[in-house]
Amino acid sequence: MIQFVGAGPGAPDLITVRGAKLLRDADVIVYAGSLVNAALLDDVKPGCRIYNSAKMTLEEVLDVMVAAERAGEKVVRLHTGDPCVYGAHREQMDALDAAGISYAVCPGVSSFCGAAAALKAEYTLPDVSQTVILTRMEGRTPVPEKEKIELLASHGATMVIFLSAGMLDTLSTRLVTGGYAPETPAAIVYKATWEDEKVVRTTVAGLAEAARSHQITKTALITVGGFLGDAYERSKLYDPSFTTEFREATHP
Repeated sequence: MIQFVGAGPGAPDLITVRGAKLLRDADVIVYAGSLVNAALLDDVKPGCRIYNSAKMTLEEVLDVMVAAERAGEKVVRLHTGDPCVYGAHREQMDALDAAGISYAVCPGVSSFCGAAAALKAEYTLPDVSQTVILTRMEGRTPVPEKEKIELLASHGATMVIFLSAGMLDTLSTRLVTGGYAPETPAAIVYKATWEDEKVVRTTVAGLAEAARSHQITKTALITVGGFLGDAYERSKLYDPSFTTEFREATHP
């Protein structure tokens, strides 16, 4: 069986316990070298063969994994964050299905969770936003027409924007066109949870200048929305006037 493992957002100790065990037991590891922290490979067993998929095509990755699995070896495909978010693992799984090879997925902590931790923020605040939109700007890879930034911005929800740190002038304009006020709080989180993590707080209008002043051009998440502000309603769950399945309200 081939194991797809989420490496977490960056810090080596943010991989799951299950993921760490799978890594230690692996005979072959194919890892996303452009994004996964190489420190995660420090404790692999002697003789483990390691391949950097940043230098490989899909076909080359599959050739390595399929040959190793058919030789009876334990194979880990190590993806950054959680493989379900911009992980490009569906195409690998479909190819393994066609080849009759079994696999499993070990989830990981996504970088958007790491970014919230770095910001000490909660994406879903009562009376501010109860929806989180994970998206990206179109570049060489397009996005569906109904998922253009302007249309998503029209909801006014919390947005976490991947793979777009090099296009912030355009992103700011399109967010405002979609409905965010220029002064809407925003933040840039560079390499969330890594040792060289940077957190830059700004506004929608100030995104590009903030990135330039901190020399951030890639490997950053852009977060946008009122959740970065100070106004919100208290949670009903812990409100003494709110009855739940587990306790009665103490006063009206």
